[in-house]
Amino acid sequence: MSLDAEEVEKIAHLARIAVTSDEVDALKGELSGILGLVERMSELDTSDILPMAHPLDMPQRLRPDVVTEEDHRDAYQAVAPAVENGLYLVPRVIE
Repeated sequence: MSLDAEEVEKIAHLARIAVTSDEVDALKGELSGILGLVERMSELDTSDILPMAHPLDMPQRLRPDVVTEEDHRDAYQAVAPAVENGLYLVPRVIE
């Protein structure tokens, strides 16, 4: 698939990327190559391949579910201007 300069500029605008006219020519080739690769990959028959949740065929090691940090909430909230029942009170910004 080949892109023209107008399509590259439109893609850059949608991605909110500023590109110069010199960069458009370079990006045109790179984006066309990427889209060509995607096109070739979509032609592959993957009906025999099972979806994978993880690329490694092994169980994940899990760490023990224990508390490792101390509770510092009171110390953190001591410097807050307004706290109630363990929650920070902030000014209302939406009426």
